[in-house]
Amino acid sequence: MNKPTSETPKIILHWLDRSRAQRILWLLIELGVQYEIKTYKRDSNMLAPPELKAVHGMGKSPIITIGGRPIAESAFIIEYLCDHFGPHLIPRKWKEGCEGEISGETEEWMRFRYFMHYSEGSLMSTMVLVLKSAPAPFFIRPIVSRIAAQLHTAIVVPGFATHLPFLEEQLASAPAGGPYLCGEKLTGADIMISFPLLAARQLPDALTQKNFPRLWKYTELIESSPSYKRAVEKVVELEGEYILI
Repeated sequence: MNKPTSETPKIILHWLDRSRAQRILWLLIELGVQYEIKTYKRDSNMLAPPELKAVHGMGKSPIITIGGRPIAESAFIIEYLCDHFGPHLIPRKWKEGCEGEISGETEEWMRFRYFMHYSEGSLMSTMVLVLKSAPAPFFIRPIVSRIAAQLHTAIVVPGFATHLPFLEEQLASAPAGGPYLCGEKLTGADIMISFPLLAARQLPDALTQKNFPRLWKYTELIESSPSYKRAVEKVVELEGEYILI
């Protein structure tokens, strides 16, 4: 582990309002590294400003720069920072005596790698289908509402009907009884999946305490983390409120 020192390259979190950068902020606080925040505002169409594209060619948040090098994509950012500053957030990779062998990886590590990619690749693909009540001309608002309702019924609800029971079962079968997805300890995968799950809890007919008690308790566990609470306070300081969806 590279402990942060005065010689550690400067880490800048390029913060776009109303973005998924919250979990990167949580990670930075959890790791105890020094960082700076550079803020960007969305335009009237809720698009990122061109200044963000000057940092990284995709122009999307989250982005960090470390020592002047831009790093994008949430999972890559989390893995990179954990590799250098937070190996305690990565489960042990190899079973005893199985170093380098195919299928020699621990269940904890396999889960960690899977959920790092699942969070954006599968779960967030359902989340982005949730249409927000964006401004629209008054004469087409009924059409927008009707399409949103149809998509919610045809795609979003069935999507959650697959993901949430799966995650409930994953928590039930977590190594050592959990309470985290990869076992007894918080990992980068828990930080990665926090955004879509906490957002899902705010949606009707999605993540409820009655239907998914383990997932509900898991999200409460995330919210009880001191570093997560500090991240929420920082978001409120930056934006005036903390909104996931």
